[in-house]
Amino acid sequence: MPKRLGRTAAATALASAALLAGPGAAVADPSPAQARAKLVKLNERADQVVERYNQATEAYKTAKKKYDVLNDELAEKDAQAEVLRSDLVTAAVSDYQSGPYWGWERFVAQGSPETVLSGLASLDQLAQSRAAKLRAFEAATKDLRTRRDTARRALAEAEAARDKVGDQKTEADRLVAEQTRLLRRLGAYRTGNPGSTGIRYTGPASGNARVALQFAFAQVGKPYRYGATGPGSFDCSGLTQAAWRTAGVSLPRTTWTQWSWGAGRRVPLTALQPGDLLFSKGLGHVGMYAGNGKIVHAPQTGDVVKVVPLDAYWRNRLLGAIRP
Repeated sequence: MPKRLGRTAAATALASAALLAGPGAAVADPSPAQARAKLVKLNERADQVVERYNQATEAYKTAKKKYDVLNDELAEKDAQAEVLRSDLVTAAVSDYQSGPYWGWERFVAQGSPETVLSGLASLDQLAQSRAAKLRAFEAATKDLRTRRDTARRALAEAEAARDKVGDQKTEADRLVAEQTRLLRRLGAYRTGNPGSTGIRYTGPASGNARVALQFAFAQVGKPYRYGATGPGSFDCSGLTQAAWRTAGVSLPRTTWTQWSWGAGRRVPLTALQPGDLLFSKGLGHVGMYAGNGKIVHAPQTGDVVKVVPLDAYWRNRLLGAIRP
């Protein structure tokens, strides 16, 4: 009887403590199954956020490069136009100081009517030539200013997009921290080796697809890092871009732009060949088909570039494929 009372008292004390702790009290970590389910959702969210961040960053880089080129051209044209303006100003000052009939007096003094007419024609041609050059340079400068203003607007839009996605980067960092916590709890966090030499590709690919896959397999074991394009780490689209670059094919940077770039290169999922790019629904992820039912890809935070069975990873997730 005393033992039963003791257990009852203890239970009452624990219940009271829970009530006193209130809704803000810490709760137990999820079970391994719950943690894995949560991790899947986190990975999907992180994929989307990372690709939006990558897309905005690429848009900014493109606009900034365009603006810099136009601005440099404008500076060069401005300098050339200023030289011509200075030359014309010098001529005008000389005419003013010598008087409006300086040219007449000079040629009349030479006596010959032919000389006078020839000289006047030369002066007129010189003035017309200077004026024509000035008009040409001013027209070119005006065009460049228009183009620079257009580029400046594009740059402002890209900066606005980058600033807007800054919040998404903060969200991505938060998701990465949560992914890392769950993976460590599950004992599944892999730091990877930035210096990994990978594994040898022995699949059925040929031609430039084989070159791309040889590169991708050589990266196996390197860590996934969002926004990374190598050489020590990669995200999913960074890996596919780098792999196909070695094979002489220039892919855009993000999954979205790679999918758009391949609009005319789509292939049925029933006719995959080694080297084809595989995209997940929502375009949050991309990998490369290696042949023999396998893919090579950079999965997500806490994992490494690796080769896995296609069905195991992409079951019910495939959107489509393109052939670079």
